[in-house]
Amino acid sequence: MNSRLESLISSAKQSWASEQASGRVRINVTLDTSSQARGAGAVLQKLRDAVETKKLVADVGITGSWGFCWMEPCVTVRTAAGTQTVLYANVTPDRVDELIEKVAAGQDMPELALGVVEGNPTADIPLLSDHPFMEGQVRRLMANLGITDPENIDHYLAHGGYEGFGKALEMDAEAIVKEMLDSGLGGRGGGGFPAGRKWDFLRTATASPRYLICNADEGDPGAWVNRILMEGDPHLIIEGMLIAALAANADAGYIYIRYEYPLAFERLKKAADQAYEKGLLGKNILGSGKDFEIVVFLGAGSYVCGEETGLINSIDSYRGMPRIKPPFPAQAGLWNKPTNVNNVESYANAPMIMRNGALWWSSVSDAKEKGTKMFTFSGHVKQAGCIEIPFGPTVRSALEQYAGGLSGDLPLKGFQPGGPLSGVLPASDIDLTLTLDPYRERGMFLGSGGIVFFDTSACIVDMCLFFLGFCEDESCGRCTTCHGGTQRATEILRRIRAGGGRDVDLANLERLVGTLVWSNCLHGQFAMTSVKTSLKTFRDEYLEHIEQKRCRAGVCPGLIDYRVRTAGDPALAEAAELCPTGAIVPEGSGYTIDDPRCIRCGACKEVAPNAIDVADRFAVRVAEGAAAGG
Repeated sequence: MNSRLESLISSAKQSWASEQASGRVRINVTLDTSSQARGAGAVLQKLRDAVETKKLVADVGITGSWGFCWMEPCVTVRTAAGTQTVLYANVTPDRVDELIEKVAAGQDMPELALGVVEGNPTADIPLLSDHPFMEGQVRRLMANLGITDPENIDHYLAHGGYEGFGKALEMDAEAIVKEMLDSGLGGRGGGGFPAGRKWDFLRTATASPRYLICNADEGDPGAWVNRILMEGDPHLIIEGMLIAALAANADAGYIYIRYEYPLAFERLKKAADQAYEKGLLGKNILGSGKDFEIVVFLGAGSYVCGEETGLINSIDSYRGMPRIKPPFPAQAGLWNKPTNVNNVESYANAPMIMRNGALWWSSVSDAKEKGTKMFTFSGHVKQAGCIEIPFGPTVRSALEQYAGGLSGDLPLKGFQPGGPLSGVLPASDIDLTLTLDPYRERGMFLGSGGIVFFDTSACIVDMCLFFLGFCEDESCGRCTTCHGGTQRATEILRRIRAGGGRDVDLANLERLVGTLVWSNCLHGQFAMTSVKTSLKTFRDEYLEHIEQKRCRAGVCPGLIDYRVRTAGDPALAEAAELCPTGAIVPEGSGYTIDDPRCIRCGACKEVAPNAIDVADRFAVRVAEGAAAGG
C-alpha cells in the first residue's frame, strides 16, 4: 500500500484507540435529518449542558443513523472502562437529566435501551444483534453508522477507510474494472447496469477530460437511503469515486446533492475538504502521480434532475431539462466531454469490493443481484426505518420484520416501490421478492430502495392524483407530450375525485398511458405508471368513483360528507377551534357542521373521531331527496 496512506491510517487507528482507552464515558447522539426532526439537536445540547453542569468525566459526540428512524433520537453510552456500549432510543429532552443521573451512577436505563452494542448483555438489556430489526441484516454500507463521527475523517480511516483506494492505486484501470465486473455490482438507482461496464465505457472514451458524477438527487417520496449514507458516512462515497476515477481514468468528479438535503451537503462538503487536507484529493494524490478533483454541488430542487442528462444540464449552468439522446453522456456529457453518472450506493460499494475482494462481496447474496441493498420503509407501518439486507427476501417478510407490520387494524391494500414513476402494486403481490426482475416484468422498477405501504384507508384515485400531480409539477416542460399529458391526466383524476367522473375517463387515461411513452425522457415515459398499474388491479375502485360517485376509503372531498354524530361530545369544542374554515358551528347545546364551509380536510375527524362520521355524499343526497319527496 502507498506509504503515505499507510501513515494516515496508522495515525488514525492510534487516535481511535486512544479515544477508546481514554477512561472517559462516551455519549454519542444520532444526528441526521430524521433524528433532528424528532428533536435530536435539543437532546445533543442538553446532554452537553448536563455533562458540564454535573462535572461528569464524559465526551459527547455525534454519529450517523442506526436505521431506527421511528425511535429517534437514539443515543449510545459507552462506559468509562470501555467494557460496554448501550444503544438507547426515544431519548427526548425531558429524559436527558434522568439518563445522565444513571450514567453518573454507573447504571443502565433499561426502559429506553434497545440493546448492547459492545460488551456483554445484562438481565434487562439483550444484545442489539438479537433485536428483531437487526436480525437478517448484513451491514456493510451501514457498518460505520452509529459507530463513527461522520464529520471526522480519522474515524473513517481507523475503520478501514481508504484501504480499498490504496489497493486500487496498485492496480491498472483494466484490473479495477475486472474486479468490479467479477463482483456483479449493478447500478443501485434501479437500473442494475453493471457499474464496471459503465466505467469501462468512460475509460475507453477518446476525448478528455473525463468526468464522474455522483447522482445524489434522491427525490422519490418515501426514499431516504442515499441521505442516510451521505449524512452518516460521507467518506465512503468519496472513496468510491476515487476508485471509479482510477478505473475510468477520470479527471474530476461532481457530487450533485438535491437542494432539500442541506445536512448531507454540509457533511459531504466537509468530508471533501478533509480529504483535500490529507492529500487524498487534488493534484498528485499521496505522491502517486494521480490527479482527481471533487466538487460538491448543490442542486436547485428539481426532481427531473434525477435523470442523468437533466442533472448534467444543471451542473452545466443550464435549466435542469433532460437532453435528447444520443449522444449519451459517455460520449458527450458534462461540458460535452465523456461523463459517467452513478448512484450514491453504487459508488459506496466500490471501497468494500476493493478492500475485501469481489468474491467476498458477492457471496452474501444467492439472488442474481449480488451484494447488499439498503431499503427504507414508510407509509401505514409501525416502524419507518432504514435497513441493509442481501437481495432476495419477500416484501411480506420485510413488512412484518423490519417495518413492524401495519400501523392500524385495517388490512394491507398495496405498496408502492421505486417512487411515483414506478406505480402501485396490490396486496396480492406482497410475496414478490426484493430483486429487480419481478418489477421489470410489470413495467416497473425497484428504484433506489424506498417502499411505501398503504392500507384500505387509502384511496387509489386520491393516491394516483398525488403521484400525477407531483409528476406534472416536476415536468421540465421541454416536451409537450409529458407537460401537456400529465396536465390532462391530472385534470381527469381531479374531476373524478370531485365527483364529476365521466364514462369516457378510463379510456382517456389509458390513451394517455399509451401517449406519454413517447416523451423525451424517463420522467414523462413513466409518469403514467401509477395509473397504468392501478387500472389493472384497482379498476373497480375507479368505476365506483365514476359510476356510483362513491369513495370506499372516505377520502375524496367531492364524494363524502362530514356529519356530527354526537353533538354534545366535548372533543367538538377543540375541533371547532381547529377547523380552518370555521365550519363547525354551535347549535343548541352542541355543534353541527355548516356544509358549504367544509373543505373535507379531515382535521375534525382526527380530533373528535367518536363525534364525527364520514358518509357517502351521493347516498346522503339520495336519502335526503327521498325523505323530502315522501
